[in-house]
Amino acid sequence: MTAPDRTTARRRPLEAAQWREALATHAGRADQLTAVFRERREHGEKHAVEDFLFTYYAARPARLRRWHPGVGETLLPGSAADDVTEVRERLTWRWHAPDGDGVTLDVAAFLADRGDTVRYVRNLLARTSSRPANVGCFGLHEWAMVYRQGDATRHPLPLRLGARGTDEVVETHPVRCSHFDAFRFFTPEAAPLNRLQPTRENQPELEQPGCLHANMDLFKWAEKLGPAVPGTLLLDCFELARDVRYLDMQASPYDVSSYGLPAVAIETPEGKAEYSDRQRGFADRASALRERLVAVCNDVLSTIR
Repeated sequence: MTAPDRTTARRRPLEAAQWREALATHAGRADQLTAVFRERREHGEKHAVEDFLFTYYAARPARLRRWHPGVGETLLPGSAADDVTEVRERLTWRWHAPDGDGVTLDVAAFLADRGDTVRYVRNLLARTSSRPANVGCFGLHEWAMVYRQGDATRHPLPLRLGARGTDEVVETHPVRCSHFDAFRFFTPEAAPLNRLQPTRENQPELEQPGCLHANMDLFKWAEKLGPAVPGTLLLDCFELARDVRYLDMQASPYDVSSYGLPAVAIETPEGKAEYSDRQRGFADRASALRERLVAVCNDVLSTIR
């Protein structure tokens, strides 16, 4: 193999023993994080909380298991036949190229295809990080998605307060959703009640680091950055999205007791306090992940001469 002309000059070699251990650890962690989804899928069962990660975000267990070292790492084959085979297989993967006897991410080829995405993600996440976290929305986006819809719901779960009780919560609380991909699912009757009118175009101006959906979306952005994102960071973003999703549904109008989950009753002072406290915790976790994703974008873009 020969070194590619179009890769980062700051490559770091990873010996086979190093990357083999990282690969195995990653696969085990991915399996643990997707266990609920995989077990229920085998039995043809739905899970209104976790399925969201595999439908809306289109996560795939097999793809989550695939470990990448990230930008600037070269996997060396070692002497074992399995290690040589692994390196050769990775040479067939998109945006990978030989580096001596090893394989590395061809950053220039990746940028040629995904450069606009990298720049958009970096801008969105950096601007989001620059704002204070707003933790006063109380998850009303889920309530606004079923406002004045009677018994019609978006999930196969009953409404905890019934249709009328759900409508009353929306009508007696300020609705201030800043996230476009939540707002676009508001019912026609609920949309005018929102104090903000998010659009795809103004998303970089409105996205804020306390938003549950903005923090779940870190997994989406990590996936869009593909093999430039180290496997540990990808799974950290997925784990955060999974944990946030549980609060999202516990604080929703749906009765999640069938999953053994207590409601976070945001219509009460105690529920509001619990929601805001957990929201702050997620915002702290997301802040660190957001910085790491921005660093990945910077590493990729710094190869441009």
